[in-house]
Amino acid sequence: MIELGKLTLLSFETLEHAAECLRTIAHPHRLRIIQILLRENCSVGELAKACEIPSHMASEHLRLLKDRGLLTSQRDGRKIFYSINEPALSSIMGCVEKRFGC
Repeated sequence: MIELGKLTLLSFETLEHAAECLRTIAHPHRLRIIQILLRENCSVGELAKACEIPSHMASEHLRLLKDRGLLTSQRDGRKIFYSINEPALSSIMGCVEKRFGC
């Protein structure tokens, strides 16, 4: 943290980490995945269908989001279900929906 008068600023190291996470979610399919997972846990197949992409592409998007710690997964038989691991994604998606929603 850096103090600037009465204003407390985040360190550039923290801002670099934030920018990296924001770059990760700054993709239409990943935003759709987040939007869906904020409402319910889903499998790769369900997310691929909702994003209108092949399952292998959905898996890659999910891997990136999971590697950043934004998602978690749980196996149920042969299927893996994904869920949100970062509660702040709700606020970010709320901003996106408020700014760009219908």
